[in-house]
Parts: sequence; structure tokens; C-alpha cells
Amino acid sequence: MSVKGNLISVEFSPAELQELDESIAAIERIIAGKTSNLSLEERQQFGRIAEQNKLFVNKAKDYMEEYPQHIPPFLDKTEFDKDYEARKIIETRLMRLDGIVEQLSDTKILLDNDNYSNALTFYRNIRFLSGEDVPGTTNIAKDLAQFFPNSRKKTTKTEENLDK
Repeated sequence: MSVKGNLISVEFSPAELQELDESIAAIERIIAGKTSNLSLEERQQFGRIAEQNKLFVNKAKDYMEEYPQHIPPFLDKTEFDKDYEARKIIETRLMRLDGIVEQLSDTKILLDNDNYSNALTFYRNIRFLSGEDVPGTTNIAKDLAQFFPNSRKKTTKTEENLDK
């Protein structure tokens, strides 16, 4: 928190942005054709397996490895192993990406807060300047006031109560 009233200060160089965008593009290229987009209905239908069920899958895999003679002939063990390994690979990367997404999301929250706070400060100053009849501020104040439609009603009701 380097600036008073500022929660965070972040800046990316053009080179960093280029590298970041190239890295994201590389991820997109690598996963293209290997991933799925589920509809909302499909997401609800398949859901995610809980940790207990992951333990079950792991234990079943262990037993399949130990007792291959008990695997039913209609179960494609090669495909099971392929899916199992791909899930582990994706889960590991997802945990890393989730950490990155959380950091970026939290940083964006702080930046949004800083921007909104500063915009409010600007708006309050414009309203003050408009009240002092500083040329060119009335239209700015009116334009920004549209984002606070309820504040006029509260002010008007307060003024009406004061008049009584």
C-alpha cells in the first residue's frame, strides 16, 4: 500500500504483457481439441466426483493393477488408464492455475476498489465544483449523477423533511 488510500499499485511492462499473452496462447494451443465445454445441463448431469469418490477410483485402480484377471472383458483398461493419467495431469495443472486465477482475481478486486474509490472522489469534487458554479462542471456532474439515481430521491426526501 504505497499510496495513501490506495490498496494496491500494479503495473505490467509491455514485454511482460506480451509474455503473459503468449503464455496463455500457448496453453490454449496445447489444450485445443483435448478439452470439452459442457453445457449447464451437462455440468449438472455429470458434476464433479467428491474426494471420497476419488479415493474409490484410486483404490479400484490399485486392485485392477494387482488383480488384472478380475477386470471384466467389457471394461477397456487401456482407456481407463489413459483417462486416469490425463485426469491426474489436468488436476495438477488446475491446482496451479486456480492459484494464479485466485491471485489475479484478488488483485483485480483491490484494483476495482481503488478505481471506484477514486472515481467517487472525483465525482464528489465535481459536484462541489458544480455547486460553486465552476464553468464546465455542471454537465459532468449531471452525467455522473445518472449512476446514483437513488441518491437524488434520498436528498429530496431529506430536504422535504427539513422544510417541515
